[in-house]
Amino acid sequence: MPSHKPNTPPPGLLHPRNPHQGRYDFTALCEVCAELNSYVRLNPSGEPTIEFADPAAVRCLNQALLAQTYQIKHWMIPAGYLCPPIPGRADYIHYVADLLAGAGKVPTGKQVRVLDIGTGANCIYPIIGSQSYGWKFVATDIDPVSVKTACLIVESNPCLSKLVKVVQQKEPNSIFRGIIRKGDYFDLTLCNPPFHASMEAAQAGTQRKQKNLTKGRSANGPAKLNFGGQQAELWCRGGEVVFITQMIRESVEFAPQVGWFTSLVSKREHLRVLKQVLSQCGAKQVEVIPMRQGQKVSRLLAWRFKGGDAEK
Repeated sequence: MPSHKPNTPPPGLLHPRNPHQGRYDFTALCEVCAELNSYVRLNPSGEPTIEFADPAAVRCLNQALLAQTYQIKHWMIPAGYLCPPIPGRADYIHYVADLLAGAGKVPTGKQVRVLDIGTGANCIYPIIGSQSYGWKFVATDIDPVSVKTACLIVESNPCLSKLVKVVQQKEPNSIFRGIIRKGDYFDLTLCNPPFHASMEAAQAGTQRKQKNLTKGRSANGPAKLNFGGQQAELWCRGGEVVFITQMIRESVEFAPQVGWFTSLVSKREHLRVLKQVLSQCGAKQVEVIPMRQGQKVSRLLAWRFKGGDAEK
């Protein structure tokens, strides 16, 4: 079967439909979120910016972006929980929309059902997907605080309440089991897996990130996660290879109930192992889609099985 190749922009550019192109318009953002004014400063070139090493500033920027682009009026996450970079998260949504489109138009509306694995307290993929394309989401997480917070975000925004359902995964050693029920069908599953193999690795990554953000400026005290993150959001035993391998093996069981299974993959060298697992599990079609936001490079791994669409 010929492989469909989604529209891939030149390196360094976001997906063409991603609304977060270019520099942030802080004047417009401050108009929808007045609190952001207190964090805006001028960089050495005299352009407005924020301190991206400051978790509070990043969280406020996200509130402004969500209000401006996705009509989200109430969005707050607990201290220490993952505060995602929205442009990169939007790219994931727009690339999987291309997968659903195939050679035609992107399907829109609530008839498109999407399952988000590990939605987190921020509920970011259901927000972007529902408001960009009108898709209907089931958002899952194993962490009760994340589930409670995501539920509050959904309940506090009328534009989400009819399109997003948040469900706690009560089987912590499972991914799809206990969530996908008999008779369910999802056009798509999403996942941004914990990619570190240990807390030590996660902390080392945090230190590297903060060093890049501060660019040599002195930082007092321990490194802070400017984008936050709890254990389940940042690391699991064996890292992303083990997590995604389990996801692939479980996906076989639910092949007739899902159109496309997808996951982000942070490290290119992991693709070889994951492709081998997919081959062993009988995946009919596998796609690897590169995504790049500035210097950050990630990959979208997508797969589906024979009979997945036919049995919808």
